[in-house]
Amino acid sequence: MSELGLLQVYTGPGKGKTTAALGLTLRAWGRGLRVCIIQFMKVGEDYGEIIAVRKLPGVDLLQFGRDALIKKGEHTAEDIGLARAGLAKVREVLTNGRYDIVILDEINVVVDFGMLTADEVLRVVRARSNGVEVVMTGRNAPPEFIEEADLVTEMACVKHPYESGIMARPGVEY
Repeated sequence: MSELGLLQVYTGPGKGKTTAALGLTLRAWGRGLRVCIIQFMKVGEDYGEIIAVRKLPGVDLLQFGRDALIKKGEHTAEDIGLARAGLAKVREVLTNGRYDIVILDEINVVVDFGMLTADEVLRVVRARSNGVEVVMTGRNAPPEFIEEADLVTEMACVKHPYESGIMARPGVEY
């Protein structure tokens, strides 16, 4: 579709950035578009959305990161290596002609944590083939991503069940 090719950023402190990107995945898949989701940091197989996405023909999910929670300032050389491997895969996926939409899940956090720079990520994104839509998710999107984007959505948390002691629930939060 010639209308594709924009850059979208989903950011902010509220819940729903990855969920919104997955909703877009479902919409695109329903229209026959080919989607690749590249996940940084938030990896593992215990998420309901991962289970579902793996069942969708024409949607590929690639994960780059350890199956562990990483806090800012506590990433390892292994985490940086995985982020760099992920970015190399992004470069390939954005130019191989196989995908209409590419989602870079948690890429904003990777940059915020200092595992990759905004400039190196933008160089790869700018080199994408014509007509490839890119979605970048995660808290704390760098100003460079916001400036470059055609669409920026900021998720704000107004109220969350965690505040009243309700823990993450399968099928709703993961």
